[in-house]
Formats: sequence, C-alpha cells, structure tokens
Amino acid sequence: MKQMKKGLKLCLIVFALFLAGCRQKEFLDEDAGKSKYLIYYLNTGMTRMISLEYVTESKDPLDLIQELYGQLVNIPTDFDGKSPLSVKTELQRFQWDSNVLYLYFDASYALMDASQEILCRAALTKTFTQIDGVEFLNIYSGEQPLMDVFGNPVGMLSVADFMDNISDVNAFEKSELTLYFADEAGEYLVEEKREVMHSINTSMERLIVEQLLEGPKKAGCAATIPPDTKLLNISVTDNVCYLNFDSAFLNNSLGGKEELPIYSIVNSLTQLTTVNRVQFSINGSPAVMFRDTILLDTLFEQNMDYVLGGE
Repeated sequence: MKQMKKGLKLCLIVFALFLAGCRQKEFLDEDAGKSKYLIYYLNTGMTRMISLEYVTESKDPLDLIQELYGQLVNIPTDFDGKSPLSVKTELQRFQWDSNVLYLYFDASYALMDASQEILCRAALTKTFTQIDGVEFLNIYSGEQPLMDVFGNPVGMLSVADFMDNISDVNAFEKSELTLYFADEAGEYLVEEKREVMHSINTSMERLIVEQLLEGPKKAGCAATIPPDTKLLNISVTDNVCYLNFDSAFLNNSLGGKEELPIYSIVNSLTQLTTVNRVQFSINGSPAVMFRDTILLDTLFEQNMDYVLGGE
C-alpha cells in the first residue's frame, strides 16, 4: 500500500520578516551616535530563525565582527531563543578580505545536524552582512571549505541566497520519507524512515533521489547507488517518473543483487501518490542494459518482493 507520511510543515526562515535591504545603513541612529543591528538566533524548537535588536557604539568593522559574534553565542537571559551554533563549535579565527568575511570554525561545525546547519548558515550570513563592507560570507570547518550533504562546496553566501520566495513564509519544510537501501549482504532492500528539511521548491521526487544518492543513515544498511552518480534530470508525467542519470549509475562496484539499485529507487518513489511507475535513462537514452542483465527501456513498477519482510 502506498503511503507517504509528510511531517508537520515547519517555518524555518520567515523571509517575509527579513527584507534584503536590511543593511547597516538602515539601522543607523545618527542622533545618538549608535548603530542598531539584528542578531539572528533560532527559536527554542530549532526550527526557524528569530531576531533580536542589538545597539552598539562600535564603528570599526573588525570590532563589530567580534562583538556581533559574541552576541550570537551569548544569549541574553531574558530572551527566549538559542544560538544557531552548536555549543561544541568554536570560532578559531576570522578574516575580512575586501567584501568577504571568512569564518574559520573547528571541525565540530560540520557535525551539526543538517537542518540546524542550514539555519545556522542563514543566521550567520544575515547577521554579519549587516556590517558595512561585508557582502559575502565564506564558512570553513576544520580549515576545510564547508560542504553540503552531497560533498559540494557551499561557497560564498549572501543575503540573496536566503531570500527566495520572500512572500512565502513556508520556504522550508520538514518531510518524512520512506527510503529503501540494501542490507549488508546485498540480498534485500531495507526500509529507512528519514526526516528531511528541504525547500518547498524541491520536488518530492527529486528529494527522494537525492537522499538515496546521499546513502543510508540506518545501521546495517548499504548504499544502492554509486556516490558519484549525477541526476541529470527528473520529471513526472501521467504518474510516470522519468529519471535521467549519467553513466556512473551503471557502475557495479557496490555489488549485491542486480535488481536492488533499480527497486531501491522505484520502491522509494512509488511511496508518493504522484508516482506509479519509473522510467530510467542514461545520458538521455533508455536503451541501456543495466549490469548486463536488466534492460532499462521499460516502465518499472513497485515490487516489494525485494524488500526484507515485504509482501
């Protein structure tokens, strides 16, 4: 039976409250000789950003960087919020070069929960780019550039990166996915329930495939898709999900039954009410033999016989 339990939608970043033009010059109080900034924290549930106004007389950018960071990690006692940074994470040093602020955290930064890290990334960017002369943020963890969950460098961050769908307060949401990975012996598929924070602009079909590419998190499970595989395109028409991978998908290095990679994807996607069948292509062509045994030029339907304990 098809089922897709979609978790409660959580507002992570209330973009409608945070306008892109909120730069330092808009917070200047010339009469008092003070400047006002918004310090971005997380709510107690760690599901969205909240802000608190902070007033300072500091003008020097280097002093401001240290001062605002101090506010980020030291929460006012009368404020109901949490620091976006993990308590184990330490800022080892920073560097301001031209219009880019480089933050060098210890290796524990990369160990944060993925959902918290995305919010932390946004909070740091929106806090520090209020400083006059700081347009971009570049985050390092353990002296290495920050990577996303797919191993790609996050690169330079700006306020614009967190301003998509400014009129939509549900820009991010949390969903529960049912994914299928191989067991350790490579004989059967094993179900894994996974909660994922994602942009509402990402289709559920793409999200599922991206999570399969990321690999299992459950103990006793093994990946079914080579990690260097690239999803070139994905679309859904008349309840058929069309997938186009590059040739790395054909790599047989993971071993296991030949059918497991196919039905890992098919059974995961057909948990959605939008997908009944799946069509595979490699570099745009469906006329390909997968592991010399399975012709991809067909429409694959859900098959729970490959699932351990499935019916």
